[in-house]
Amino acid sequence: MNPKVNRILTVTFTVLAAGMVILSGIMKLMKSPELVEGLTKIGVGPYIPVLGIMEIGFALLFLYPKTMKLGFILLSCYFAGALATELSHGTAFNAVLPMALVWIAAFLRDKTIFLPSASARLA
Repeated sequence: MNPKVNRILTVTFTVLAAGMVILSGIMKLMKSPELVEGLTKIGVGPYIPVLGIMEIGFALLFLYPKTMKLGFILLSCYFAGALATELSHGTAFNAVLPMALVWIAAFLRDKTIFLPSASARLA
């Protein structure tokens, strides 16, 4: 693939993924009424501010190149937990899209996250 196209795709997916997560965290901190109602129904109402801070913090770790892998792991765990909660309560799968974007962005930024043997080829 053309390096310029690869760079544009990488930046686009990274900004989309992190932006979506940061926006979700801001909405939690601003206590959006619809969001508060939905999260209270599934039993995590008291933890909404903490969840918002976690989302913003994990997304910032993901954006910074030196902590990208840590941010990727934390975001993956966060959204896996969100997906499990959604599945257990029969609600919409809202966690799938941000998790998929994070995974695509992580793969584009560093293929060794998913393909450890790629590090030998990249060297």
